[in-house]
Amino acid sequence: MRIPRVYYPNPIPLEQEFELTEDAGHHIATVLRIKPNRPIVLFNGDGNEYSAQVISVQRKKVIVEADACLSLAKESPLHLHLGQGVSKGDRMDTVLQKSVELGVSEITPVITERCTVKLDESRWEKKIQQWQKIVIGACEQSGRNIIPKLNAPVSLNTWLSSSTNTTRLVLAPGAEQPLARQPYNAQGFRLLIGPEGGLSDTEIHQANENGYQSVSLGPRILRTETAAITSLSILQAQHGDF
Repeated sequence: MRIPRVYYPNPIPLEQEFELTEDAGHHIATVLRIKPNRPIVLFNGDGNEYSAQVISVQRKKVIVEADACLSLAKESPLHLHLGQGVSKGDRMDTVLQKSVELGVSEITPVITERCTVKLDESRWEKKIQQWQKIVIGACEQSGRNIIPKLNAPVSLNTWLSSSTNTTRLVLAPGAEQPLARQPYNAQGFRLLIGPEGGLSDTEIHQANENGYQSVSLGPRILRTETAAITSLSILQAQHGDF
C-alpha cells in the first residue's frame, strides 16, 4: 500500500507530536480514513521529506510525529518558467496540476486579450488560493519536495517586460521553428502559451519584439492545456531529466 504524502506548511520537528493543518487533517481522517499507528510522509517545501506516524485521529484533528528527515533530489535540473494565459473552467487547473508533475519551476498566470476570466481583486485572491492548493496537491502526488513558485496573475505587458537570462519562447501555431529544436540554455526556458483561442497576431508580434522566439508543436492546433503539457514534456525530454 502506498504511503500517503502530506504537506505541512511549517518547520517539521522530529520526535515531537504536533497537529496537522485542518485541510490535511480532513484529508487524512475523512478522505483516506487513516488510523493511528499508520506511516505517512510529510514535506514542507524545504527540499526534504519526513517519515512520520499518525498518533491519533479525531475528526479533522490529526496528531502526528516525525522520526527522520530524508534529503531526496527529485527536482529537474532544468529551470522552466511557464507563462500560461488564464483559461476558464478546469483548463487552468489541469495546466497547473500537470505542469507541476512535469517538473515546472515557476508558473505565472498571464492575462491576455482573449482571456475570458474577469474577476475583481478579492475573487482573484480566492482563485490564487485555489490554484495554490492544486499546486501543493500535485506535489503530494508526484513526490516533489520543493513547491514550484506560483505568481499572481499579471498582464501580458508585465510578463513581456520582465528581464530574464532564460531562453524566451512563445508558442505560435504556424511558426517555422519547432520547439523540439531549441538549443540548451543552462539558465532554462521562459515559455508563453495563450489561453483558449490562443494569442492574437498582435500579441505574438509584441512578444517577438520583446525577444520571444515563435515556436510550434507541429501542424495541428492543440488545446491550451494540451499545449502546455506537450511543451513542458518536450523541453524536459530534450534538456531536463526525462
